[in-house]
Amino acid sequence: MTALDPYFKALGRALLSIIFLWAGFGKIAGYAGSQGYMEKFGVPGELLPLVILTELGGGLAILVGWQTRLAALALAGFCVLSAVIFHNDLGTKAQLIQFLKNFGLAGGFLVLAASGPGALSLDERR
Repeated sequence: MTALDPYFKALGRALLSIIFLWAGFGKIAGYAGSQGYMEKFGVPGELLPLVILTELGGGLAILVGWQTRLAALALAGFCVLSAVIFHNDLGTKAQLIQFLKNFGLAGGFLVLAASGPGALSLDERR
């Protein structure tokens, strides 16, 4: 399997990044709705640009493997915070699934932070 490791890591980074790139662009397209959703949970809407930057910047960094360990740690924290703030109604099956999905993503990012981005990354080209 070692010969495939660089490809598995690159594919894994791509799969981890998709949801954040999609969500970041979605928040731009539906800015007012995203801001209202945040405020409904007591999060100031003024933080939305930071959320978008985290999702798009972090997602792109993971995708290309740039500052991967730092981006992975940031997104792991983001996932945990998002789960605790927005998906804490664990009595609702859909919210429980979202909560667990966020924790699963956080786990994947922690593994990525520990193992590094792999040979097919900008970090390794430096």
